Amino acid sequence: MRFRGETSRLIRIRAVRLLAACMLLPLASNPATAQRPAAPQRPPTARAQPAVGGTIETIKIEGNERIETGTVQSYMLVQPGDPFDADRLDRSLKTLYATGLFQDVRLTRDGNTLVVRVIENPIVNRVAFEGNHKLSDDQLRPEMQLRPRAVFTPALADADRQHILDLYAKRGYYDATVNPQIIRLPQNRVDVVFEVNDGPSTLISSIAVVGNKAFSEDRLSEVINSREERWWRFLSTSDQYDPERLNFDKELLRRFYLKSGYVDFQVVDAKAELSPDRKSFFLTFTVNEGERYHVGKVAITSQLRNLNGDDLRKDLQFSPGDWYDGDAVGRTADAIEEDVHNRGYAFVDVKPRADRNPAKRIVDLTYEVGEGPRVYVERIDISGNTRTKDKVIRREFRLAEGDAFNAEAVRRSRQRLTDLGYFTNVDINTAPGSAPDKAILTTSVSEKATGELTLGGGFSTDAGALLDVGLAERNLVGTGINASINGVLAQKRSSINLSVTDPYFLDRNLVAGADVFLIQTSNLGTEVYDERREGFSLRLGYEFNEHLRQVWSYSLVNRDVYNIYSGASFFIQDEAGTTLLSQVSQVLTLDYRDSKTNPHSGYLVELGTDVAGLGGDVDFIRNNVNGAYYLPLDRLTGSSDWGLKFAAGAGYLYNEGKQERVIDRFFLGGDNLRGFETGGAGPHAVQGGDPLGGRFIWTGTTELRFPLPVSADLGLSGRTFVDVGGLTQSSFESGTCARNVADPGVCPAISSSSAPRVGAGVGISWQTSFGLINVDLTPFVIKQSQDQTQIFRFGFGTRF
Repeated sequence: MRFRGETSRLIRIRAVRLLAACMLLPLASNPATAQRPAAPQRPPTARAQPAVGGTIETIKIEGNERIETGTVQSYMLVQPGDPFDADRLDRSLKTLYATGLFQDVRLTRDGNTLVVRVIENPIVNRVAFEGNHKLSDDQLRPEMQLRPRAVFTPALADADRQHILDLYAKRGYYDATVNPQIIRLPQNRVDVVFEVNDGPSTLISSIAVVGNKAFSEDRLSEVINSREERWWRFLSTSDQYDPERLNFDKELLRRFYLKSGYVDFQVVDAKAELSPDRKSFFLTFTVNEGERYHVGKVAITSQLRNLNGDDLRKDLQFSPGDWYDGDAVGRTADAIEEDVHNRGYAFVDVKPRADRNPAKRIVDLTYEVGEGPRVYVERIDISGNTRTKDKVIRREFRLAEGDAFNAEAVRRSRQRLTDLGYFTNVDINTAPGSAPDKAILTTSVSEKATGELTLGGGFSTDAGALLDVGLAERNLVGTGINASINGVLAQKRSSINLSVTDPYFLDRNLVAGADVFLIQTSNLGTEVYDERREGFSLRLGYEFNEHLRQVWSYSLVNRDVYNIYSGASFFIQDEAGTTLLSQVSQVLTLDYRDSKTNPHSGYLVELGTDVAGLGGDVDFIRNNVNGAYYLPLDRLTGSSDWGLKFAAGAGYLYNEGKQERVIDRFFLGGDNLRGFETGGAGPHAVQGGDPLGGRFIWTGTTELRFPLPVSADLGLSGRTFVDVGGLTQSSFESGTCARNVADPGVCPAISSSSAPRVGAGVGISWQTSFGLINVDLTPFVIKQSQDQTQIFRFGFGTRF
């Protein structure tokens, strides 16, 4: 190892072993590291030459500067009064070296005095890194064994060097080099500087599969996580070699073949070869597919009292005669277990047993339902939450310490923690407790940044070109409180909003929040006026159970309709001026979706009510109901990327007698009916063609979601949809018509039709690191006269 400021000299530590004759024997050096040979080091040696015989009268320590004399003597196996014994002196020498405090030790005899001469190892003054770009100092420093004020040894320096190489290898940089430099300082101190050369990223240049017959190499390459190097993967790490990912790829292949009916599938070998220039990897998977099996007989046996196995057949995710599906077998076991739990059985054990018949290529399945072991949750341990408070995590658990262990409750707890959006990864593992009937739930989370200082830009059909500036924190000081201030400056719709939401107000089952907002909308295009809204709202909600919740809110909003086009209809002219809205609202939600953020199965039903008239200038009751059902197509397509969504909604506005306002009505088009401009479908004034909205609205949507034939790394997904809707009851009361100055008491003509409007088309979503891009093309529409269509709909927003 080289030293700066001195000639290149090697540290030589000499060790003496007392044998029958005092001879010097070298100690073997450490083997070369697997990644790259370490810098050559001379083997340490030591010297001990006291003659044997006689008694030790005194022990004299020489050369120690930092280490106390008593400390040195405490490591020795001889003390004054002991004989000069060769074996005990040899073991004393080895013990002193084993401390790691000394680079040289000599034992000599001066009469009856044992002289111990030591040269202390230097002390680390500081540890520094140079040339490292892919890993920061803050990432490397905690991984080092050498630390300031620690004892320096060449072995520790080499171990740290190898560890840095391992860290770079995990990032895909196998061509990195690390050279530790030792700088001598006064008072036997050293600076340790690791000179790092990141080198180029070592990417995967080729992935090959050998032995596959049923599926092509291209199809199997989509199953695994590792990817070949491509230019568009600069934002991904999937094209970097990772040994852990390679093992996961083997498991993904196994699951895929089991899902497709290949019960005997095996990954014979998975090999990663580094190219001679150390700049790329070649991955080769050798597989043995075996034969494909059908499902034979399916039986469910129950050992529980008052429970017949046939009552659980509705939980089956497959039918006899289907191709065997390993995932469906597991999902069925989970569904049966959840069903039995819901019937009041606390301890349930569901064991699927598969009996293969290679001759007929069928698998007979038997689900054995019995009483599981009586296991209770002893403790819930949480780790990895350096910022989020424990109580924020614990309150999402569907079981508590002391409860009966329930695998389904653990799964739901994991999903709830994932849906919070605070963590990149959530793992809940079970470990044995202090007794056979107790279990410990170990929860490990990896936190992600929840604060956002955003500056975004983009374009949407509704708002036009926009600039978005905001400051938000979804997990304020680790309490789970969501606070934000956001401003949008756009061509058609600008706003500023301040919002605070506490999901567990007063540590109770209460969601409390408040909003202060200013919204300015330019409706020119579908409407011939501008509108400004300013006000606040207060919210309070609670959960009846895991699936049913309700939120109440109160809003006080000042609305101003201005800048009305001179050629606008009488109904729009009559809206001019300000009105005060005082409104109480509630939303009752029944949510059985598998995920709130990315639903794939389940359903959602919402019932909303707005009551205006507790003060203010308007008086109405507005009801609406909306629902969505998600149908996975995994069984038909073999992929979870396929799915159907059915959605429907209806609403009715009942005016309580005060002047009815157009701006309080329902409008159809845009987000709730693609193919039409926002508010562009439904009743219109014959004069000017202005949209007037309606008191009754209904909508329906059928959407098929599917993957596109491109790499999944691009984040592209497709959809095809059919939207249908109607908007009616657009007439105005006589009081409104009495204000018609041009023709007193006469209501101008309104073009209205109860016929359904239909929009059908296709769309693409692109999830990028800069935001979500949605593009919808709706060339097929069924419309009525004066409806305003919109074939192309585009939305983009970015935050950085």
